[in-house]
Amino acid sequence: MPTYTGISSEAFRHPLDRQAEQALRNLPGFDLIARKFVEFIYERPQLVYLMGNAIQVGPRQYSTIYQMFRECVRDLDIYPEPTLFVSQNPQANSYALGQENPYIVINTGILDLLDEAEIRAVLAHELGHIKCGHTILIQMAMWAMSAASALGELTFGIGNIVTQGLIYAFFEWRRKAELSSDRAALLVMDDLNPVMSTMMKLSGGSNKYANECSLQEFIKQSENYQALDEDGLNQVYKFLIYNGAQGTMLTHPFPVERLHYLRTWAISEEYQEIHRGNYQRSPASGSVNVAAESSANETETLRRQIEELQREIDRMKRSE
Repeated sequence: MPTYTGISSEAFRHPLDRQAEQALRNLPGFDLIARKFVEFIYERPQLVYLMGNAIQVGPRQYSTIYQMFRECVRDLDIYPEPTLFVSQNPQANSYALGQENPYIVINTGILDLLDEAEIRAVLAHELGHIKCGHTILIQMAMWAMSAASALGELTFGIGNIVTQGLIYAFFEWRRKAELSSDRAALLVMDDLNPVMSTMMKLSGGSNKYANECSLQEFIKQSENYQALDEDGLNQVYKFLIYNGAQGTMLTHPFPVERLHYLRTWAISEEYQEIHRGNYQRSPASGSVNVAAESSANETETLRRQIEELQREIDRMKRSE
């Protein structure tokens, strides 16, 4: 498998990821949320939780997984090495978070459902999030969503308008960020099939009936899904489903859509150039950052606002 020494995330980052992030950052209210998040939210509690409730992967703990993980870290030129945890959870899922101390969590459901090549693809995908610097924005999105309801109520609905716009933009960006990480997985694997079979299994794979699942049929399903756009009404339905028509907004594009984007990139000249070693280089670090600078007066104002919000929340609780 190839090693991309010195590769910058900008070499493979999807343009839709860049566009969606810029649109998010340009929205009124983003800078305020960014400053509050950086000032008041910390990674350490989650790391403490994982240390207490998951298995930290290492040379003598899930050694096969750790070896694959280290090879993926090397291939994407990521430094320092993130921490990897395995969590006891039957849901086939994984995620990457953390900025100063990045970490990846994979559920046991992933290990039980996927073969080794597919597990490697998942690890490379999550490392792609870290390489691209996505993790702090993902954490901000989670924090902003949890605070949205109270913020809207306490500003008599005015803040709720801004918050809804920001949350919409956060979700749009999160979906597009997945496309960049899928590209990272393809670069590491140097083989489209295990990346695509991973998406198929995460969509509806079964160990018991694995021999009855066909990757070629899933690719055909992806092509049929794209053909739905010939009817403009279907495009409207897709938009509404992504944005909460069925109760929740979606954080990931549909797997068949991710398949389409990745197959297109796999035959592109851009991918071939990277494969030949012609790519943008940079130090081994993430590319997306959130500025934490603010003046002393701004910081004090933010502190007072948060204290006032907390007092109002306490008052509302007492009156219930």
